[in-house]
Amino acid sequence: MTEPGRARHHGSLVLASTSPYRRELLARLDVPFLTAAPAFDERQYDERFDPQHPERLALRLARGKAESLRDRFPDAWIMGADQIAVLDGNPPSLLHKPGNPTAAVEQLMQLAGQVHRLITAIALLHPNGLLTQEVDAQRIAMRAYSRAEARAYVNRYAPVDCVGSYRVEDGGIRLIETIEGRDYTGIIGLPLLAVCRLLRAAGQLP
Repeated sequence: MTEPGRARHHGSLVLASTSPYRRELLARLDVPFLTAAPAFDERQYDERFDPQHPERLALRLARGKAESLRDRFPDAWIMGADQIAVLDGNPPSLLHKPGNPTAAVEQLMQLAGQVHRLITAIALLHPNGLLTQEVDAQRIAMRAYSRAEARAYVNRYAPVDCVGSYRVEDGGIRLIETIEGRDYTGIIGLPLLAVCRLLRAAGQLP
């Protein structure tokens, strides 16, 4: 549920996201929470991308999302999350959500036979202003699939709202060769192991 206007919600947890994927993941923890759209333009920070330290950008975006809701939810715990995709290369490059089927196919062909990283940052803004955060990273090697296979996948699953233009929870798993990482839920957009650590340390996980 999205909350309008200024709300106090003392002690509640607010997820600063409208992503259905993040909402469904957080619901697995059986912790009551609200969702609200962050008043934050993440693309304005693209120029701050540092190929040598991509996690800094992910953390900045997650913090920005959480902090953007502080005035609306002054007494709540606010969780911001952001995921960036980095295509290995010389230099590494930053990928974005494709937005349309044509761009999704082109992005998949850019990834075919290559290795990229999904870096997801979580920021938990405490009611007292303290901020705690974590970063989760996955290294994903894609198969050398054909354009026809990429187009068929996009036509079937329409992953236009996903950075990288695929989802591991649907037929996109067939495009992947290997996955290296600590938590597969991080690929979907909210690494629950990291979320649990943050909430537990804050005394918010039963």
